[in-house]
Amino acid sequence: MTFVEPLTLTARGLELVPLDLTHESGLRAAASDGELWNLRVTGVPTPDQTRAYILDALAMREAGHRLAFAVIDSASGTVLGSTSYHDILPAIKRVEIGYTWYAKRCHRTHVNTTCKLLLLTLAFETLGCHVVGWRTDNFNFASQAAIERLGAKKDGVIRGHALRRDGTIRDTVMYSMRSGEWPEAKAQLLYLLSKPR
Repeated sequence: MTFVEPLTLTARGLELVPLDLTHESGLRAAASDGELWNLRVTGVPTPDQTRAYILDALAMREAGHRLAFAVIDSASGTVLGSTSYHDILPAIKRVEIGYTWYAKRCHRTHVNTTCKLLLLTLAFETLGCHVVGWRTDNFNFASQAAIERLGAKKDGVIRGHALRRDGTIRDTVMYSMRSGEWPEAKAQLLYLLSKPR
C-alpha cells in the first residue's frame, strides 16, 4: 500500500481528480488560456508536450514519488489546471505540494486557495504528515506570495538547484508548514474563502 492512494477531493465547485490521459485535451486547453508555457519560471507543458507531461506524472506515481491531480470545475467538467503531491517521503511523513498551475482565468480566484485547503487537510488530518513543503523558482514572485499567503514559512534558498526550460539554472526557494501550524493556517484559509468572490 502506498502512502498516498489515488483519490478524488471535492469542495466549493472544484474536483481534484487523479491525473490521467483522459485529461490531455482539457489540460492542453487550460495551458492555452494565457499561453502559460511562455512563463519562464514555471513548468507548464507546451501543447505538444502535454501527453508526455501526463505520462511522466503517471510514471512518478507508479514509483511512489508523485500524485498528480487534474483540477476540474464540477459544474462544467472543464479542466482548469493541475496540482500534485510530490517528493513523497512516507518514512518521515512529509509531502510537498507543487507542479501547480491553472488557466489564466483562474488566477486571483478561489481556485488555488480551495485546492490548497483540500491538499493540506488530507496531508495533515488524514495522512498524518508532520510537514508539508513547497518549492518555487527564485524569480517566481507570484508563486512565493501565494505560498506565503497559505501560512507557510520560508526555509531558505538552494542555489544553482534546477534547470529551467530555457537552459538557465535557477535558485529554488523552499517553504514548509509544520503540523502544529496547520490549525491557524486552516482557519485563515477558511476565512479567505468565506469572503465574497
